[in-house]
Amino acid sequence: MSIIRISGIAWLLLPAFFVGTNAGAQNYPTKAIRFLVGNAPGGGTDLIARTMSQKLYEAWGQPVVVEHRPGGTGAVAAVIVAKAAPDGYTLLIVTSSSHAIAPVLKDDLPYNPVKDYAPVALVATAPQILVAHPSVPANSVKELIALAKAKPGALNYASGGAGTLGFMTAELLKSVTQTNIVHIPYKGSGAAAIDLLGGQVQLMFAAPGAVIQQVRAGKLKSIAVASAKRPAGLEDVTTFAEAGYPAIEASNWYAILTTAGAPKPIVDKLNQEIVRTIKLSEVKERFFAQGYEATSSTPQELAQLIKNDLAKWQKVVMDSGVPKN
Repeated sequence: MSIIRISGIAWLLLPAFFVGTNAGAQNYPTKAIRFLVGNAPGGGTDLIARTMSQKLYEAWGQPVVVEHRPGGTGAVAAVIVAKAAPDGYTLLIVTSSSHAIAPVLKDDLPYNPVKDYAPVALVATAPQILVAHPSVPANSVKELIALAKAKPGALNYASGGAGTLGFMTAELLKSVTQTNIVHIPYKGSGAAAIDLLGGQVQLMFAAPGAVIQQVRAGKLKSIAVASAKRPAGLEDVTTFAEAGYPAIEASNWYAILTTAGAPKPIVDKLNQEIVRTIKLSEVKERFFAQGYEATSSTPQELAQLIKNDLAKWQKVVMDSGVPKN
């Protein structure tokens, strides 16, 4: 009898609960929003975060305060957001490196990239492009793979170090094509690019913005871009998918999350405003000037992207044997 009575009361309260939740979303935001960045000021992540925070402020009239909490490959900021109140007033900008690669390389990560967050929206992508020194006797994916298979271990690639996106993408290439290309690690992608230009190393995966000027100048040559379609500004560069290797897809994506358990109506309102912002021509142009393509998604699409990338990079780690730390 008591169970029936409690159940009945619960059913009576449900409409009030949903009315309250929707009313909260309708009025959101009623105070300042914290926007956590896991890097020091400056750089691409900072530019994207500040652009989005300014546009959200203009739309809603509430401050969106960018807070830099560098450390632990973004872990310091990530933990703060994971432990915040699930009310949609604490946001986090993440990248594929911090939210899809770091989790498969670190067993002691102090946050769960899936369970601790509510995905809000994808905001930008920068696909990896494979470039080669002009001395490499291959000008296409087909020619490069043929060369690598004819002379196992003769080709090498540079990266900013094991675990970086460039390294992971090269190891993905090796796994998919079953080739042996030697890894030459550097302490940072800048040093790797310098030696690539000098001919000390032969290949490298990099963000387009870092190498496209050298490609246009003939100092490097592009082999293919690791994206599903040719991105803006790289319309003349073939994709790995076009070359017959659709599994070789890798981008440094930027996305906005909030704390797990945030009300869905608030997450949806955030998503709608972020998507509207991403479609603004001035935002697209600002991102493009820095080598990023303004990209949007639904919360569900972002959740699937994170899960897919976690699975992809986990397999790469297992296949390549890169040690975890």
